Amino acid sequence: MEHSHVAEAIRAGTHAVVDVREPHEYAAGHLPGGVNLPLSRFNPADLPKDRPVILTCQAGGRLARACAAARQAGRADVVNHRGGFGGWVGGGGSVQR
Repeated sequence: MEHSHVAEAIRAGTHAVVDVREPHEYAAGHLPGGVNLPLSRFNPADLPKDRPVILTCQAGGRLARACAAARQAGRADVVNHRGGFGGWVGGGGSVQR
C-alpha cells in the first residue's frame, strides 16, 4: 500500500497498523495508532481481527516474511506498507512516540 493510501487509512480508521520492527525501534517512533508485533516473535493469530491490517517495518524487508506468515494463516486482508517507516517519515508522515 502506498504512503498516501496508508495516510488515508489511518485518518479514516479503516485499517489497523501493525509494526513488525523490534520494540526499541518502535519506541523510537512509529506510525500513529500502530501496534508493535515484532517479527522476531510474530504470530499471525495476534493480528487485530476487527479490520484489515497494514503491516509496516523500517524499509520493507521484514514485511514479506510477516505478510507471508499472515496469509499462510488465512489472513487475506493483510497488506504491506511500501517504503515502511522510513518512507513514511520521508513522505512527511507524522510520528508517534
